[in-house]
Amino acid sequence: MVVYQKRSKRKTTGGRYRSSEKKRMANVGAIPTLTKVGERKAKVKREKGGSLKHTLLTINKVNITDPKTKKTKMTEIITVIESPANRHFIRRNIITKGTILETKLGKARVTSRPGQVGTLNAILI
Repeated sequence: MVVYQKRSKRKTTGGRYRSSEKKRMANVGAIPTLTKVGERKAKVKREKGGSLKHTLLTINKVNITDPKTKKTKMTEIITVIESPANRHFIRRNIITKGTILETKLGKARVTSRPGQVGTLNAILI
C-alpha cells in the first residue's frame, strides 16, 4: 500500500483537479512503524536531503535513566504494561513514546520515539 501526502484528485463537489506536476519524493509518506518487543531489528530509510532515518522494528533492551542518581543503564524489557497511544498495543507488546514498560530494574516510561529515532530510551518511575 502506498501512502502519498498530496492534495486529493477530486474536489468536494466530485469534480476533478488536473495536476500540473508529477509525483515527487517530498510527498511520499509511510505506514506507521509499530515497534514490538523482540530481538533487535532495524530498518534504514533515506529521507529528503539525503539524511537517513533509522526505524526500530523490534527491540528487547532499553536505556533506562534513574532520575535520582542521574545514571543510565541498559536492561532487558519484560513486557508492556500501559500505552497512551492505544489500549490494544498492550496485548500486542507495541512500544511508542509514553509507553510504560516492565523491566528488570522496575517500571519505566519511554521518552524516545523508537519508530522515528532508532533508539529506545526510558526513565525509571
